[in-house]
Amino acid sequence: MWQRFAPALPANPWNWIAVWRRNFLVWRKVALASILGNLAEPMSSLFGLGFGLGMIIGGVEGTSYISFLAAGMVATSAMVSATFETIYAAYARMQTNCTWEAVLCTPLTLGDIVLGEVAWAASKALLAGTAITIVAVALGYAEWSSIPYALPAIALTGVTFASLAMVVSALAPSHDYFIFYQSLILTPMMYLSGTIFPMSQLPGPFQRIAAFLPLTHSVDLIRPAMLGRPVDSVGLHVGALCIYAAFPFLVSAALLRQRLMR
Repeated sequence: MWQRFAPALPANPWNWIAVWRRNFLVWRKVALASILGNLAEPMSSLFGLGFGLGMIIGGVEGTSYISFLAAGMVATSAMVSATFETIYAAYARMQTNCTWEAVLCTPLTLGDIVLGEVAWAASKALLAGTAITIVAVALGYAEWSSIPYALPAIALTGVTFASLAMVVSALAPSHDYFIFYQSLILTPMMYLSGTIFPMSQLPGPFQRIAAFLPLTHSVDLIRPAMLGRPVDSVGLHVGALCIYAAFPFLVSAALLRQRLMR
């Protein structure tokens, strides 16, 4: 059984870098358009909701609403960027462009490819989240000292949602099915995880559900860091995100091996 599963795992700790570098070289040609595209929606939400609702709501949890919202948009941006890179770009490289088939003719294993794709999606999530963090800091909605503390949480968020999205890519028959993941999983998660309003405003059952969502743990790490506050239960949040990253990665590798062997 192990001999069947072994080809789906990385061959060594460094082969994935070749896949990451290949994706980076391709992305570099459209870097500006990609960055602007990743920033457009979260920035419009930040300023639209922040200034619009902020004028009505006022303060939230001891800070201005736009400062509260900024951390939520950073986490959401990392989630969306990592997810879209995986379910669209990585899926196209696997299914449409047959890039993975070409890579598998080299000494790299399927696990190396999956790990490289997850790392690349996490890199794009880190770039998107960092850009919004810098904007928020420059406008006075976050502390400059928060950046070194927020970056690891943003990167871990990217890895987590890239791994989760890789499972979706392994199961989806076509691009058409990704809309269900976006509308049924990502969008409700964004509203339940305290990105736009405090989780304390949710009914009790929804609060208990939200406590298990990966985006909740991401927000609970990023928001205190950006607001210059101590982070409660760091080990719990980091551990939960690591579990959400590691287990789906193994599942997706096994599912993708079955898919490519058909």
